[in-house]
Amino acid sequence: MDRLEAMNAFVRVVHAGSFAAAAAQLDVARSAITRQVAALEAHLGVKLLARSTRRLSLTAAGATYLEQCREILDRVEAAESGLVEGPADLRGPIRLSVPLSFGIRHVMPLVADFATAHPHVSVEVDLSDRRLDLVEEGLDLAIRITGPMGDSVVARRLSVCRSVIVASPDYLARRGEPATPDALVDHECLCYTPGLRSSWPLTIDGETVWVPVRGRIQANNGDALLDAAIRGLGITYQPTFIAAPAIEAGLLKVLLPATPPATLGIHAIFPGTRYVPSRVRVLVDFLAARIGPEPWWDRPAAASAGTFPGAPDPNAAR
Repeated sequence: MDRLEAMNAFVRVVHAGSFAAAAAQLDVARSAITRQVAALEAHLGVKLLARSTRRLSLTAAGATYLEQCREILDRVEAAESGLVEGPADLRGPIRLSVPLSFGIRHVMPLVADFATAHPHVSVEVDLSDRRLDLVEEGLDLAIRITGPMGDSVVARRLSVCRSVIVASPDYLARRGEPATPDALVDHECLCYTPGLRSSWPLTIDGETVWVPVRGRIQANNGDALLDAAIRGLGITYQPTFIAAPAIEAGLLKVLLPATPPATLGIHAIFPGTRYVPSRVRVLVDFLAARIGPEPWWDRPAAASAGTFPGAPDPNAAR
């Protein structure tokens, strides 16, 4: 038994959720993966996986051994990466988690470009707004849109995320335009759940103030709320990376530009103190360069027209 190969097979089975999926990822027969994991269990004298007809689950010993395997495989990769000459030689898998709408609209096209440039790298993307535990899920990276984070989080800021409050011309013709943040509570607000269900953070006199809102329609996806707003069902709070095309097309109007929503950061989050493979570091550099510190969807032309509050002034000195 090649112990490192067996460890890798065990980790892949856990991450993939089945022997068949792990075999497909490694491009080997399912029986080969089954034999490697069985040999590892026989060598250790413990069961690592509890098998049933429906699913696999880690035993207590398996959960402990899984982290040890990850650390050992990371150290082996770190030692070997020192012999790699440059980005052209990158190889191996990357598993990352990305918010659903941001991932589909902006990250997946960049991942496709990255994969084209690095044919020996494979990328598995989890498109979800769930905050996954990177270590528990075996992820190499997560892209998260959030405010300031604690010192214990290992992260790199990639860019800025601005938001806007918007409604359709049809809705505003029927219900009128709110003149102040306090007036939002008298309107139908399309709210993101769970974080923005009953109040929205706006910048008032330089401070972040949570303003009460209410409405009949709530959802946990920004694109769904955007569609409802375009249909005239209410006012919604959206990041510009979702709302920009609809604003530019005249389907939505920005409201309350003097008190814009609080600005967040777009961050790359790493799994604690684990070694970060060179292919992951290069991907993060690639994403940071392509998105840019001032993302393309906050176009200067739109900022100068007052479309996106807080976006950079194109006439400002660089």
